[in-house]
Amino acid sequence: MPSTQIAQNIAFVNWTVLTGLAVGSYGAAVVLRRRTAATGGYLGFLAGSALVLGFLAWLSDGGLPSALVDSPVTDDPAWAGPRAAALLVFTILVGVGLIVRRIRPAAGAWLELAALGAGVVVLVFAAKSWGGTTVLGVGGLLVQFVVIAASAGGVFAAMILGHWYLVTPKLPEAPLIRLSRGLLAVIALQIVLFWIWVATDAGPAAGAPFSSLSGQWALFVWLRLIVGLIFPLIVSWAAVQTARTRSMESATGLHYINVGTILAGTIVAAGLYFGAGLLV
Repeated sequence: MPSTQIAQNIAFVNWTVLTGLAVGSYGAAVVLRRRTAATGGYLGFLAGSALVLGFLAWLSDGGLPSALVDSPVTDDPAWAGPRAAALLVFTILVGVGLIVRRIRPAAGAWLELAALGAGVVVLVFAAKSWGGTTVLGVGGLLVQFVVIAASAGGVFAAMILGHWYLVTPKLPEAPLIRLSRGLLAVIALQIVLFWIWVATDAGPAAGAPFSSLSGQWALFVWLRLIVGLIFPLIVSWAAVQTARTRSMESATGLHYINVGTILAGTIVAAGLYFGAGLLV
């Protein structure tokens, strides 16, 4: 049963969600600090959330099974140590950066970039762990991890930022507009990648083009497309429009909806990869 294969490898799905949220939300904090007038309190809270999520991801990494069950995906144990070490380095640098930023802002800025770089390394090592032995397999999975981190972390950051307008009424609307537009662009990219991967039947479970749309995994594939990508794209567009008119409560509510649908789509996408070997 497809659902059983996903459930048997749920630890890898959990790792993907936690790591994506940690790296993506921290990346959003780094970009927003340099490109918008977002407040220091908000950015600090977002970085602190990434710290907690990174620590949880590191704990989950230590509990991963040594092999996947009934899955075409193989686990290369040679990358388990480097992957866990990179996650720990990312978490430590995020924590140190939070402290140093208050004392020496210039040094803190460099630490933030180093932490973000460590987060990218985590995703590279994860792709090497589970992407197979080909450049195409590793590269495809790395792209998937990057866009998942950008969408999951981005919507988490947008939802929290919406709340900041309740306590900082004079905060300009530009930060939320830019973040919402960025999220909209990432989801649009994910839809393009979805069709590229479906058309080429990307992933370890090689098959005929578009076969995943009608096979035993079709229900989950269509859920990924409709619930996890198309619906969030529409909601993100609406969030941009409401933020532009400074209807911040409406924009925040829309991002609340997006948190649920994007994370649900992330879970389905990770489940399809680790359970069925499909990139979607």
